[in-house]
Amino acid sequence: MRSATTNPGLTLPDTRARAAAAEQPQEAAPRLTWDEVGPATEQVLETWVGTSRGTAGTPGLALLWERIEECLQGGKRLRPQLVFHAYSAFGGTDVEACATLGAAVELLHGALVVHDDVIDRDFVRRGRTNLAGQYREDAAARGLPDAEARHLGASIAVIAGDLLLTGAFRLADRACRDEELAPRIADVLHSAVTDAAAGELDDVLMAHDAERTVEDVLAMEQLKTAAYSFAAPLRLGAILAGAPAERAEDVARVGMLVGTAYQVIDDVLGTFGDAGQTGKSVTSDLREGKLTVLTAYARQDPDVARHLAPGTATLGEEADVDRVRAALEASGAESYALTLAHSMVTDALEEARRGDLPPALRSELTRICNHVLHRER
Repeated sequence: MRSATTNPGLTLPDTRARAAAAEQPQEAAPRLTWDEVGPATEQVLETWVGTSRGTAGTPGLALLWERIEECLQGGKRLRPQLVFHAYSAFGGTDVEACATLGAAVELLHGALVVHDDVIDRDFVRRGRTNLAGQYREDAAARGLPDAEARHLGASIAVIAGDLLLTGAFRLADRACRDEELAPRIADVLHSAVTDAAAGELDDVLMAHDAERTVEDVLAMEQLKTAAYSFAAPLRLGAILAGAPAERAEDVARVGMLVGTAYQVIDDVLGTFGDAGQTGKSVTSDLREGKLTVLTAYARQDPDVARHLAPGTATLGEEADVDRVRAALEASGAESYALTLAHSMVTDALEEARRGDLPPALRSELTRICNHVLHRER
């Protein structure tokens, strides 16, 4: 009987070579980069809109999809980047999965922004006419009275927001087919929508409410903005990468603090900022009687309180807005809000350290915190 080693049709493994190879350090898989995931995210969004437009059953719906696509263009993609940073830091390597989940949170953001503009009666976003404003202009060009044109624009914006919200859940479902992870991702997304709705509801209800405090405003802003814009994307990225549940919660807590600081700074920009730089109105918050950290704090000033008392008509002339803005500044509200934001960012970085997050993620969160505190005014 011949030895198996002489059989020309059989190759046996060289156990010595294999053992030697096992002793060699294994190369780690290269980490994902945003240069890979960013373009992939744009492609997911483009494909989703293009497919939806291509299957639209009416010309009106096809046009709406075109305008939805315009709404999705030009953003900083902050939320997809947060998904990416958490996913990459916890060892995720699937470009398509990360891009698809990032696109899902971008659609969620788009939905909430469109609906928020309707609630705030805004027709401009990022310095240009928003979706509601486009349809309002169309209606006005057809001769509809201003009130009817505004209503038509707002109504179609609600429909667009619903379509975006549906797309967010569909893309999140496609991002992960893992039987254990997929339900957790769906739960996080659902909680983000629920929190945003609760925060938006509080925002509407507390306008001109003299009993509401700074703490009430901060609780509202945590729900309305921080939960879906920062905490959820970071948590989703960690979950998709298979991070332990404790680490996913740690990074979400950091996100909640950073996101609340972000909104406090947004309040400051919405009153004292430069509309040319921010792309947002710096009078609408005051005209609508919106309760912010600034106005909640400044009610101790009688001049401010007189203009913001419940039942007070919204401010009309530009001089009225300027007078209230000056009173807010004199009360120390701006300084108070900036100090508060700095404190929350400090707490966020300390939370990141205590949570033993990956060094790469801690570094990125530090960069994001610096950006939050130094946004253009």
